[in-house]
Amino acid sequence: MAQYVILNGLGVLSDTDLELYCKPGGKLGAHPDYGNPGIHASTGSLGHGLGIALGQAYAEKLKGADTQVFCLLSDGELQEGSTWEAVMMAANLDISNLTAFVDFNDFGGLERMSEGHKSFYPLVEKFRAFGWQSVEVDGHSNLEITSAFNNRSLDKPLVVVCRTTKGKGISFMENVPIWHYRSPTKEEYVLALSELDLK
Repeated sequence: MAQYVILNGLGVLSDTDLELYCKPGGKLGAHPDYGNPGIHASTGSLGHGLGIALGQAYAEKLKGADTQVFCLLSDGELQEGSTWEAVMMAANLDISNLTAFVDFNDFGGLERMSEGHKSFYPLVEKFRAFGWQSVEVDGHSNLEITSAFNNRSLDKPLVVVCRTTKGKGISFMENVPIWHYRSPTKEEYVLALSELDLK
């Protein structure tokens, strides 16, 4: 969904496209599909995103372009071996124009990572061991996220591990796993908006 909102802000997708997200007659599904405007790779299968971003960053480096490549990852994607192959390769290729943001909310679908995948931790140190600059921030603080990027090393890939709360700010959604899969009813949507501080 983050991709869709950004593409809407750039004028690539219309407001109507967003309104028809995951609805009959709409073209935007839960996972981005190649062929939709602005979508250059299908990303429904977990574990491909960082490899694709790495390839783009490497191509930009070979061209001598001053371009940054960004990749958004989830706890679930970090369970995939192909993600860790890309983590290792990024450092091996001295890719310094790649930044990964991890939405680190301790959930992978319906289970807590800290309960089902204890060896997942410590995440920040794992990225460092693979040769990345690794920073942990409050994922709900734009200031901390921006500061982490602005203070990045110029000779390593950067990962910003963003500690977040799933469904933050909505009492009936916070850390309730089913909201990974279901959409709110009209009544739930109105209630959720009333609880959010949108100032």
